[in-house]
Amino acid sequence: MGSVVPGYSPGFKKPPETLRLKRKRSWKSVAASISAESPAATAQQDATLSPRPYPGSRRRNPFSSMENTPRPPPAPRPAHSPVGKAAGAEWLDPHLAPPSTDVSSSPSYEFPVDWSIKTRLLFTSSQNFAWADHLKAQEESQGYIQHCRAAVINLPQSIPEPKLSTELRCAFQQSLVYWLHPFLPWLQLFPRIGADRKMAGKNNMWSCDDALQQILMREWSLSFTSLYNLLRAKLCPYFYVCTYQFTVLFRAAGFAGSDTITALISPTTRGLREAMKSEGIEFYLPFQEVRKRTWMSGGGDNDDDDDDGFSWLEEMGVQDKIKKPETISIKLSKERNEIKMDHKPQSVVLVKGSNTFTLLNFLINCKSLVASVGPQAGIPPTLLSPVCFRGATMQTLKARTINARTQISTHYKDIFTLEITGPVMPHSLHSLSMVLKSAQKGSFSAVCYTNEPTAVFNIDISNGQNIKEESIRKDLCNYGLHPNTLDQLRLYSTLGKSSIKHLEMNDYFYTWKS
Repeated sequence: MGSVVPGYSPGFKKPPETLRLKRKRSWKSVAASISAESPAATAQQDATLSPRPYPGSRRRNPFSSMENTPRPPPAPRPAHSPVGKAAGAEWLDPHLAPPSTDVSSSPSYEFPVDWSIKTRLLFTSSQNFAWADHLKAQEESQGYIQHCRAAVINLPQSIPEPKLSTELRCAFQQSLVYWLHPFLPWLQLFPRIGADRKMAGKNNMWSCDDALQQILMREWSLSFTSLYNLLRAKLCPYFYVCTYQFTVLFRAAGFAGSDTITALISPTTRGLREAMKSEGIEFYLPFQEVRKRTWMSGGGDNDDDDDDGFSWLEEMGVQDKIKKPETISIKLSKERNEIKMDHKPQSVVLVKGSNTFTLLNFLINCKSLVASVGPQAGIPPTLLSPVCFRGATMQTLKARTINARTQISTHYKDIFTLEITGPVMPHSLHSLSMVLKSAQKGSFSAVCYTNEPTAVFNIDISNGQNIKEESIRKDLCNYGLHPNTLDQLRLYSTLGKSSIKHLEMNDYFYTWKS
């Protein structure tokens, strides 16, 4: 035998004896040992030892020490979130939970208008959603016709047998319809901000074809102009223009507390705002206006934009004793403040009245409106509307029902879920809530997943002005939506830059959190 190297252990070539023994231990014996250590560990057994881990959890490392403290259980779910494994239950992943809510409400007959676009709604109820499954061809067709003819369907407060109600199922189909341009079946055209990763690898045949891009933009310009004309003629209540960098919400006169057409753009950059100024578009920065009003009332500090902010020194007679900052310093400070709010909700821009028409022409001719490189290269912005317009394609939100179980105290209870996916616009959220109010006997809850760049559209732009109700109400019948939905959309915005995250109805009264 050769000499032995100091510190050398022959057993180092093989796994330690203790590790080999642990490998032989069965899952049952491990579970028993953990149960003996702590009663709380029994409740964690499925999450830590099951061959099929709970969704969102990580598989246990077999080489870690069995004597280590067991992994803590997954984060608790909200009381309204179903628990259990059912077909299609991947939405139960805790990582998909909406942001925490911080503003709650008292019971009300109506919930506040929410101008954000939702990407997903998750309705839960103790009543079955089977009535929303497998609509007949006749019911589906009738729902489309009711939408196109703007039929007003008034459902009873409660429907004893929802699955047997053809009227209910047709109204449900009617509430799912929306209009879209352009329509490219192989691409998901909403949301557009941050969608490059989802579009990567998709076939983009026109990215290098200038002639085809010009045709697409020409058709898009006609559709955009058509929508604006409908808005001005009071035949369309609102619509969205979704680009790869920002979103624009156009609203007709009489909505959100304004007696003129308005447009909100978010998020914006200093470059975009300067380009709008150069085209003669007058606009406001609502958040900056709020800051100025707060400062004027003694509520806080505010940065002045020009030299007029030093006039108070003259009134005190000390203008010669205090050195006034250089004009260039003031200008640089102003530019820094403007750049600092770029891409943030505070950069939202408001355009009113005839300036919205100038904005229309500006957007049509804006070279940077369409991406020149990347997966979205050459794709015109997405137009979303509650009513039809030239070049639009009728689309429907996707609906599916899921049955699951939730644990209440020491027993499990069946819970029924209806999932709605797609660009859920404000009118759809309200229409669906009216349908569910009748079908679920005035009791349901909904988790709302918001396209966050659009949440800031809930900022109050009314500026305290009063609208003449008589001149507005006579035009409501032309907008193509249910009168109750239009009344809700005409409410003044109260959510600020937040949006409804959770909506609940109990005994026909709404409560919500944002």
